[in-house]
Amino acid sequence: MIWNISQGDSFTVETKIPIAVGFLAAWLSIATFGMSGSASAETYVAGTVGINFADQLTDISGTNANAGLQAPDFDLKNSAIYGAKLGYFHEHSWFGVEGEVLHTTPNIKNLDDIPGIHLSLTTVGVNLLARYPGRTVQPYAGVGVGTVIAHISDSATTHSDTSVNGGWNLLAGLRAFVTPYVAVFTEYKYTGATLRFDDPFVAGGGFEGDYRAQYVLVGLSYHF
Repeated sequence: MIWNISQGDSFTVETKIPIAVGFLAAWLSIATFGMSGSASAETYVAGTVGINFADQLTDISGTNANAGLQAPDFDLKNSAIYGAKLGYFHEHSWFGVEGEVLHTTPNIKNLDDIPGIHLSLTTVGVNLLARYPGRTVQPYAGVGVGTVIAHISDSATTHSDTSVNGGWNLLAGLRAFVTPYVAVFTEYKYTGATLRFDDPFVAGGGFEGDYRAQYVLVGLSYHF
């Protein structure tokens, strides 16, 4: 199946609003947990990098003028991923909250003779964490939700368009302190979202599909 293309959406005010909401949700969650006993709070900031083992966009279907049409799954490329975290645990407790921003580019591969498409994803999310509060080694796990901003660039078959939708993730990791304030960590994350591009094609139609990926991350955190 070949879809014609048209001028897509730019990164508009509607796109910026969910980003602000994501940051606000993360800040309010951390502030709420930290209202009392702030002197004994454990707060941390972290940077992280890793690999996105993306598989496919599956269940591809048309939207708007292309509604009712189906297309083969889109293969995605593995890519680098990087981001930042802000976390809070009350005192030396088992449970905490973490805000994060992650960015990756799992580009859509060629489909037979149809050229590939540059795809970028930025996730702004909040995770609820449970850990073993060891002084040196801390295994942890969590669940999270967030806003996924996906953007496809101009290509031979598309004009730029942006998708803003909710996403989720499951995660597990291990943190090790190398000083009382500095720790290294490794983390596995399984994440998903539905990406919907409403107007990248000439006839005014678009497409949507389910995104699933596995992230393997390493990072450095500072605790204060």
